[in-house]
Amino acid sequence: MTEQQKLEFYTSIVPRPNQLIVQDMKFYAFVHYTVNTFTDKEWGDGTESEQVFNPTAQDTDQWCKAIAGAGMKGLILTCKHHDGFCLWRTKTTDHCISNSPYKDGKGDVVAEVAESCRKYGLKFGVYLSPWDRNSKYYSTDAYNDFYVQQLTELLTNYGDIFMLWLDGACASDADGKPKQIYDFERIYATAYKLQPNICISVTGPDIRWVGNESGKCRKSEWNVVPYIDHNQNQDTSDQQTDADYKKFQKKAVNAMQADLGSRQALEGYDRLMWYPAEVDVSIRKGWFWHKKEDRFGVKSLRRLMTIYYNSVGANGLFLLNIPPTSEGKLADKDVQRLSQMGYWIDREKSLMLPPSSVQTTEIVKTDRGYEFDVTFPSEVVDRIRMEEDLSFSQRIEKFTIYAVNSRGKEKKLYRGTVVGFGRIAIFHPTKCDRLRVVINECRLEPHDKLVEVYKKGAYRI
Repeated sequence: MTEQQKLEFYTSIVPRPNQLIVQDMKFYAFVHYTVNTFTDKEWGDGTESEQVFNPTAQDTDQWCKAIAGAGMKGLILTCKHHDGFCLWRTKTTDHCISNSPYKDGKGDVVAEVAESCRKYGLKFGVYLSPWDRNSKYYSTDAYNDFYVQQLTELLTNYGDIFMLWLDGACASDADGKPKQIYDFERIYATAYKLQPNICISVTGPDIRWVGNESGKCRKSEWNVVPYIDHNQNQDTSDQQTDADYKKFQKKAVNAMQADLGSRQALEGYDRLMWYPAEVDVSIRKGWFWHKKEDRFGVKSLRRLMTIYYNSVGANGLFLLNIPPTSEGKLADKDVQRLSQMGYWIDREKSLMLPPSSVQTTEIVKTDRGYEFDVTFPSEVVDRIRMEEDLSFSQRIEKFTIYAVNSRGKEKKLYRGTVVGFGRIAIFHPTKCDRLRVVINECRLEPHDKLVEVYKKGAYRI
């Protein structure tokens, strides 16, 4: 293909409607909660008594109020973790909340969280671990029927579900069992049939894992990447069975590699996909609540906002975990930190210049690339937020922002790479009435959707 044909191919890849829903959310919560909350473990082994699960003051409204107050748009609940304990009254197993002391076995945490989400304007999502250390069916063909039945219950009885978080966990060797082969295609088909707008994250075709759980992001997070074998969780190590493997390995894509979407990374591939990155991290050191972390285990506001700007502010999705205590409430320090995040984000929004006062010129082609000016009443500004029109795919590869004075002289303020569905560019506070955005490298012509300008006053990392 010629270079023009390549760029036309790359920009033909656009998001599906379900992906657009999550990309518009940008920031949402994970809630890890199960028997581990009461046994002080990160992974249960499936032998825990149902009697262990006994929150004395569970308040899912408190969870959702704090999460919404932080600026998050949704909540994903660990309806079943690796221990196999189900937080709803499932018909598939006795290892569930029906046999716990919570509300004398009449409770349903999934229902309570779903209702609280609706009350506080949050979308509701589910995590259903494929690894089940309690089920007698695990490591047999019958387990896929068992799992799909559980998934059907969750996606049928609790209203709209925006995400199935599917991590592909498979560590049956830890229990001395044969490896379970998951029927991912059946799982996907079930999810899309029951919830047509659902996104399947991580081991699924809609949202990819960023590659770590520490909040670290790539310099450039691309949405358009070579087709990734999400069915096998990007693991090709067990496919070394034929003479063509070396050729296959050369072309196999690992979702954790440093460069997934540059022109160089896409070179030679004839199958691409829209696969945005999700940054998952816990507010604490662990994913479940541990009392010993109450004092020193909670991440600082600065650390959390750094992750926010490097994900939400850099074409990524931010999934922040907040684990309830054994009482069934979010810990005071966690709630305080969420409140601080919400205040920071609201403060920034309050400093956005009114759209009616900001004028953006037409994009023109120059010898530097593509350029447009943003004018506004003279003000000390220190950041702008940009979005591309994703109906034309992701196109901007590198850009530079300049302040321009009345004589047309430029002062460089910021250099960045991708924009995609969101880039927050923060620069040194500068008094001016005109900014010039130069798109230095682009896949065909750019298509901007949004440019917002913010005056000085928001917190800075």
